Amino acid sequence: MGQKDPGINYHISSGNAGLVSEYLDKGLIDFGIVLGPVDHTKYNSLDTPYSDIWGVLMRKDSPLAEKEAVSAKDLHSQPLIISQQEAQGGSLLQWIGLEPSELNIAATYNLIFNASLLVSEGLGYALCFDKIVNTTGDNDLCFRPLTPPLEIKMSIIWKKYQVFSKPAEKFLEVLRQSFDKN
Repeated sequence: MGQKDPGINYHISSGNAGLVSEYLDKGLIDFGIVLGPVDHTKYNSLDTPYSDIWGVLMRKDSPLAEKEAVSAKDLHSQPLIISQQEAQGGSLLQWIGLEPSELNIAATYNLIFNASLLVSEGLGYALCFDKIVNTTGDNDLCFRPLTPPLEIKMSIIWKKYQVFSKPAEKFLEVLRQSFDKN
C-alpha cells in the first residue's frame, strides 16, 4: 500500500474487542484487529502470524517484580486491575483458576494506558498483554509474563457478508498476500 496506492487514507481507532465489534456492527469501520477468539457467527476473520502473551504490569519496586514470571497462585491475594472484557470471564480468569468474586479486583479498564496510571500510583497489578505499555528506561513500571505462559492469537475481522469498497478489497487482498508469505 502506501506509495503504491496514492489517495488511500487510514483512520485508526483504539479500543477493546467490544468497541471493535460495536464499530464493525454499526458500519463505522471496515476491519478490526482483535486478540483472542473470534465470533464466527458474526465475523469473517484472517488469522495473522502475530500473537501476544498475558502478563502482569507492576511497579518495579513491588515484591512480584523480583520474579522472572508470575504464577496464578502469586496473584490470588493481590489487588488486581483487569480488563472489563476479562472481568466478565475469559481465558485469563480460566488460567487463574478462580471466580472473579474470589479475587481482589481493585479496578477494571478498557484501555491499558489508563490502568498503567493506577499501577504507577500503587493501586495494584494490571493483567495485560506484553509490549503495550513502555516499561523501558526511567519508567517506574515493569512487565512479567505469566507462568505457565498464556499466549493469545491476533486476527483481523470484518462483518460477514460485508460489501467492500475497492480500496477495502485491495487492503484485504494485500493483507492476505502478506500473511501468506509468513
